[in-house]
Amino acid sequence: MSKPTLQTYAEFWPFYLREHSLPVTRRFHFVGTSLGVATGIAAIAMGRAALIPAALVSAYGFAWFSHFFIEKNKPASFKYPLWSFISDFRMAGLMAVGQLDAHMERAFANGAQGTGANSMAPASRPAPQAAAQQVR
Repeated sequence: MSKPTLQTYAEFWPFYLREHSLPVTRRFHFVGTSLGVATGIAAIAMGRAALIPAALVSAYGFAWFSHFFIEKNKPASFKYPLWSFISDFRMAGLMAVGQLDAHMERAFANGAQGTGANSMAPASRPAPQAAAQQVR
């Protein structure tokens, strides 16, 4: 059965967050987005257009690696390139100011799940203290 096509950005945003259910996936995106922006700014500041492909490779390389090898799902940018591009910056910004957790909780409300083999809702992960106690 095929997934329904998302019609609005308001529908896409929770889907996008669910596709980034693992914190390490989100960290890879943050690093990639940050490197891409820094490289793009350097390209403009130095007048070196040849650096633009490096900016794209660094940003998408980190993101796609995290999807294929960590989250084990297909990047949303394959089907929704513009919304994914916007959402990469939105997610990075929310991470930078410490406000992403509330968005993640809403995205996983009502038992929603990501599509990756390793995806999981935040509530289904063991709490950090509980995990530490299990190790003892």
